Amino acid sequence: MEFNTSSANGAAAASFSQPQTKKFEARSPAPGEKLSRRVSPPLPAARTARVLLVGNPNSGKTTLFNALTGLHQKVGNYPGVTVERKIGALANANGLPVEIQDLPGLYSLLPNSLDEQIAVTELLRKSAGAPAVDLVVLVADANSLERSLYLCLQILDLDVPTLLVLNMIDEAERNEMRVEAQGLGRSLGIPVVAASAKKMIGIDHLRAAIFTELEKPRSLRQHLMPLPPEMAALCRPAAVWFLHQGLPTARAAMSETLHVISDETCLQNWSAHAQFETLRELVAQARVELGRRHIPWQRAETNLRFAIVDQLLTAHARRGRRQNLSHSEKIDRVLTHRVFGPLLLVLLLAFMFQIIFSFAEIPMNAIENFFAGLSGQVEAGMPAGALRDLIVNGALAGVGAVVVFLPQILFLFFFLSLLEDSGYLARASFMLDRVMAKVGLHGHSVIPLLSSFACAIPGIMATRSIKDTKDRLITIMVAPLMSCSARLPVYALMIGAFIPGTKVLGIFSWQGITLFGLYALGIVMAILAAFVMKRFLAKGASSEFMMELPAYRIPSWRTVLWQMYERAKLFVTNAGKIILAMSIVLWFLASYPKSEIHAPQSENQILQSYAGRMGKAIEPMIAPLGFDWKIGLGLITSFAAREVMVGTLATIYQVEGGDENSASLREALRNDRNPQTGRPVYSILTAISLLVFFVLACQCMSTVAVVRRETNSWRWPVIMIVYMTALAYVCSLIVYQGGRLLGWG
Repeated sequence: MEFNTSSANGAAAASFSQPQTKKFEARSPAPGEKLSRRVSPPLPAARTARVLLVGNPNSGKTTLFNALTGLHQKVGNYPGVTVERKIGALANANGLPVEIQDLPGLYSLLPNSLDEQIAVTELLRKSAGAPAVDLVVLVADANSLERSLYLCLQILDLDVPTLLVLNMIDEAERNEMRVEAQGLGRSLGIPVVAASAKKMIGIDHLRAAIFTELEKPRSLRQHLMPLPPEMAALCRPAAVWFLHQGLPTARAAMSETLHVISDETCLQNWSAHAQFETLRELVAQARVELGRRHIPWQRAETNLRFAIVDQLLTAHARRGRRQNLSHSEKIDRVLTHRVFGPLLLVLLLAFMFQIIFSFAEIPMNAIENFFAGLSGQVEAGMPAGALRDLIVNGALAGVGAVVVFLPQILFLFFFLSLLEDSGYLARASFMLDRVMAKVGLHGHSVIPLLSSFACAIPGIMATRSIKDTKDRLITIMVAPLMSCSARLPVYALMIGAFIPGTKVLGIFSWQGITLFGLYALGIVMAILAAFVMKRFLAKGASSEFMMELPAYRIPSWRTVLWQMYERAKLFVTNAGKIILAMSIVLWFLASYPKSEIHAPQSENQILQSYAGRMGKAIEPMIAPLGFDWKIGLGLITSFAAREVMVGTLATIYQVEGGDENSASLREALRNDRNPQTGRPVYSILTAISLLVFFVLACQCMSTVAVVRRETNSWRWPVIMIVYMTALAYVCSLIVYQGGRLLGWG
């Protein structure tokens, strides 16, 4: 039988009567308890040790993981960054191989969300074929130890070697928080190390402590959790029952007793046992006795553990008297104000998008000139032929047209990293909770949605932190409506080509305002879609929103710059491979079969090619939106990756009329004329229609695959593709045809 060790979660209310002593010494077993002793030898040198990094959300686990392993996982000053296991390696002078895993944050061993379930599954070794856990490194925010010590007491009951890290100790000292690490370690019976992962303080000491714990013999702890006498007597009958069922120690039996008394789900985990009725009677008696003492049985374990936590903090932690508000509280009075907070958020986003367009122009021109010069050198150094045409008009034209927008993507991630690392992103969740509540969601959906501005894939994965399954499903379904960075090259291309850069109010420009409007459109449509889905697809009330707001911190420039580097590398390598492959394929489709007319770069050649025929085939369906066959072909290829849209247009225009003196893609779009009428093929209205379509359409097969994985069904990905494509088509149709009726196109 599989025994599920879990406990109730929540804050302490009325506490139990306290033990007479505040010292946490090991005690002898109570009558009827059987405390077994097992000592195992040190780890064999050949086996890789397995270390789990656990802790509350936003306790700095991932930063500590990076400091220990040298990896550079995503970190952020808000809860819910780690949504799946991250694995790194440690090595010491003795050559002992160590694998360390960064698990999602959790507050207790009772999982309330999918990401917490991942952590609990690893801790309890419930996954198929999971190796033994050799050491648990519990990361605690030294500024707020209460919840971390609650989790620590639960983990100690698992009889797994544990090491407690007091992270952010430098901030705690600035806040006049003093923690006696050695005394706390003696009370808990485990090593306690003070460190600051961000400042690399105490990391060497921590690494040495990890190897010391791994190399010494391990034994089941004799250190039992002290219980008030009346509570110990109340739990003893059920604890003895658990001992008779094979639980190894009195500590494990007493811990499981607290679980089943406090949580009905934990009790039902034993329902298949032959003597379950006996256990249920014992639990019922304990609950009745708690009721007589006016103690809610649902909070029995929670109150008891927090009572012990209070004693630990009284004995080993000192906080200076604070006369004034903290810096974070003072800042929050302005930034989270009911009226000024949302207004400042809107202004901040508008300023961010204005900067993206204004400051990125110089490096964009430099990249554009670089690829133009490179194409010229290839033209001059290679003989005319299919190979030169492939390199110049296929590979360089397609890749260069997309890489030119890399500076804008870097600026976007620069600002997002600043918002994350400073702690402001969590405040945005808090402020937007009121809006989310009106559509049936809550602030927990904000973090995944804001993460989707970077990429919908990690945003969808971040929904694992949402406890309510209905809210999680709806958030997954609307996350792709948030404008990800892959859309930015398309936005920048059409805005730069057709939207004037006229200044507004002397600060903003129409280009920046348009970009801001596209992101706002995605947010608004996501909210409306969530409202509809909540009413028809997933009826029911949402769970309450609770989030621990982190303190404001000065962003780590090392972290910000590294995130920019990682995103740039990801864009150039992953997206670049797709764009290069698609550009070569498109060059072939646009160049063959050769036209019978001896003018291979003519309009007739491109129309007679495979690409031209494909575009012409779908042109009647998209013509009401203002799109021609070239845009249609781009819409098809962009399903591989949204950025490919730009490379597709670049390849088509380069093949159609490219040479070493070809104009930039933006100029090519502006200068394109209908051969029959002589009128421009594209207008401002066409550009806006295409932008609206790209905001709302689901054109990313990777996103579809992730939705399939997260929902474990093809039903929801299919629904997502259908509703987003229909929404994009209808809104684009309204924009284009409505604009024409008003005489704008």
